[in-house]
Amino acid sequence: MQHTTDLNGRVAVVTGASSGIGRAIAIGLAEAGARVVVNHRAGGDSQARGAAVVESIQRSGGTAVAAAADISREADVDHLFEQAVQHFGRVDILVNNAGVEHPSPIADMTLADWQRVIDVNLTGHFLCARAAARAFKTQPPDPSRQNRSVGNILFISSVHEVIPWAFQVNYAASKGGISLLMKSLAQELAPDRIRVNSIAPGAIRTAINQPAWDTPQALAKLLELIPYGRIGEPEDIAQAAVWLASDASDYVTGTTLFVDGGMTLYPEFRGAG
Repeated sequence: MQHTTDLNGRVAVVTGASSGIGRAIAIGLAEAGARVVVNHRAGGDSQARGAAVVESIQRSGGTAVAAAADISREADVDHLFEQAVQHFGRVDILVNNAGVEHPSPIADMTLADWQRVIDVNLTGHFLCARAAARAFKTQPPDPSRQNRSVGNILFISSVHEVIPWAFQVNYAASKGGISLLMKSLAQELAPDRIRVNSIAPGAIRTAINQPAWDTPQALAKLLELIPYGRIGEPEDIAQAAVWLASDASDYVTGTTLFVDGGMTLYPEFRGAG
């Protein structure tokens, strides 16, 4: 039987969904039919951007609600999932996307710089995955989806889970941690028909890395690291996320999908061997 990427009727929580990759994923899941909880930080620009993502989804005929939470805080994560259930009755998909960077030479990196990145990028992903697993295990199964996954957890990692990154040791360590967090959870939860996978983006055109692509010179230097010859777009990640969240990938678990234009092929070694 052929399975499509239709997500009609399912509920997705997307963390860090107010901008960049998270925004694109939230919109992509909604376009595929999911009802989406758009997570953002409380107050300020993040809250306004989260509301704008919800409005964009609704204008296109989709269903979404905004939900504030700092995913590094256990109480906030519990409340986030309570909000999802209050609005939509269940949770079927978690996209663990929220992340931060605090670059610094190691000699100057403060404990606070280290801890904030680990708290959000790794501990926060653990807290959300735990909350999702608890929801998947306790809520009634969808009778229309017999013999398919009862829940789906998707981590947004980075090529830096395998490529070292000087001056970003906190970030690289957090993404390396995500790799084995994802695989260990996939091994543990597979008998419960809960699928767990990751997407590892390469260079994507988002505000967080704008200095790397916003001038012709910077972009040319960046493209030397991308064999495919173009920078990635947030929609490239969103399309991969929709596939991994759908029944089209039902036999896929414990896998990291690198969406990087070949960056992890180490192109600087071309012709050197």
